[in-house]
Amino acid sequence: MLTAKGAATRRRIVEGAAAEIRENGIAALTLDDIRARTSTSKSQIFHYFPGGKEELLLAVAAREADRVIEDQQPHLGDLTTWQAWQDWRDAVVRRYEQQGVNCPLGVLMTELGRSTPAAQALTARLIEQWQAALRAGIAGMQETGEVDRRLDPDRTAAALLAAVQGGVTILMSTGRTTHLEAALDTSLALLRQSASAPFADPRVRPAATP
Repeated sequence: MLTAKGAATRRRIVEGAAAEIRENGIAALTLDDIRARTSTSKSQIFHYFPGGKEELLLAVAAREADRVIEDQQPHLGDLTTWQAWQDWRDAVVRRYEQQGVNCPLGVLMTELGRSTPAAQALTARLIEQWQAALRAGIAGMQETGEVDRRLDPDRTAAALLAAVQGGVTILMSTGRTTHLEAALDTSLALLRQSASAPFADPRVRPAATP
């Protein structure tokens, strides 16, 4: 167990490493960069992260994963009206506008390797949390008749999350949020129209015309 002072120092190292990645990327990141930014010594860094740079980067990734969810609140946890969905959409766009092309979580997952069990588990936890919140919002809107009850809330949430992540991936390549905004706006428009539109299961192909 860390003392309050020790926990604060560890947190400062993690936050400093994340800030360094946001500003300068990860390619040339060194422990000396982190030490200088956080006013800590290498011995302190290895005290809190005995596994060295990889263990520190995993801690940064965990913090960034938490921040992804935090930055969408309180909207993500209260998707009970269309205005709440719009506010959530705006919060997501704003987050990635401010972040720019250097996404700490994205580059960290690449650096750590998606096949690394710890990194893989971290990504899975983030996706599960995010998708669960969207699923709850969709299910709640179905209860009030705002969304078609025949839609599968989990699949719909998964599709919406995939749309967001696709937009973020393009943002990281281009520096523009155009595709992210289009993905969100189109997905929400279709969701909103679902209650009044005829339902068609996308997995079922129409019969061929004779």
